[in-house]
Amino acid sequence: MYDHLGNDTLWETVVYEGVFLDEIHEGLKLIYAILKSDGETKGLKHLSVDKVDYCTFGNSKPFRVKIINNINDNYDYFYVKQADASRIFGLELEEILSPNKVVYLVYENTLIEEHIVGIPGDQFLQNNLGESGHNEVRLAKEFVKFNERCYRRLLGDMRAYNFIIDVTPDFDQIQYRIRAIDFDQQSFEGRRSFYLPHYFKENRAYVDLGIKHLSHESVLQYQKEEKTSMTRRMHNDKKKLTELLGSMKKHVLSTPNKINVLRKELYQKEKIKGMDQCENMGEIVDKLLSNLAG
Repeated sequence: MYDHLGNDTLWETVVYEGVFLDEIHEGLKLIYAILKSDGETKGLKHLSVDKVDYCTFGNSKPFRVKIINNINDNYDYFYVKQADASRIFGLELEEILSPNKVVYLVYENTLIEEHIVGIPGDQFLQNNLGESGHNEVRLAKEFVKFNERCYRRLLGDMRAYNFIIDVTPDFDQIQYRIRAIDFDQQSFEGRRSFYLPHYFKENRAYVDLGIKHLSHESVLQYQKEEKTSMTRRMHNDKKKLTELLGSMKKHVLSTPNKINVLRKELYQKEKIKGMDQCENMGEIVDKLLSNLAG
């Protein structure tokens, strides 16, 4: 077992004796098979658990499991986290409302999440942004769309270390997609600004790209494009979204004070009829999305 203390410093700690460790590793490989291949176990003999990192960052203290293919040394990760309502609803809304697909498993209070491939947003700023070949205009455009997407479904705390940059070389340029990787702040915070990534100081460099390369008219156009895309996704998955929002309304996702603050701020900004009467976070999200579709 390994303890992740930040800055990629790992401390090895012996937690289980060999016989128990073998049993745990077999279980972890089986979980990986369920996550990746719907439980197909024929390839398990070629896999091994290389290491398990205990991540002290974040509020859930997740385990990061590294699975390696012994034939070709290819490896992959998955995460073991504490399940909670906000994180589950966040993952489901990501599946419905974003261009991204997410894979996860839930059993009682345990959540298994697939590793999302990409460069962490803070590391991209430090190590990659200055490299030649990057298209700053397209990256700025994607940040505008990501900002809009987070706000309209109330996904909070999207600081640079909570999203990744997925870089895809095209035949004549580079394409970017910004993807959230942590959903524990779905519909929890009371401040409207908490759901707008451009307000976080950790994201200032991305905001500066927009100021440098995008006109006000361009920003409005990209926001409109993202709202249109979200509306299409909502219509394509209308039944699932309706059931999900119905479930959100039955769960306690935040405190009465935060709900009161958020509905007032959103009503003042968006002027959505009935927003100031919402009693829970599920109703607030429903109002925001209904207004988006309308």
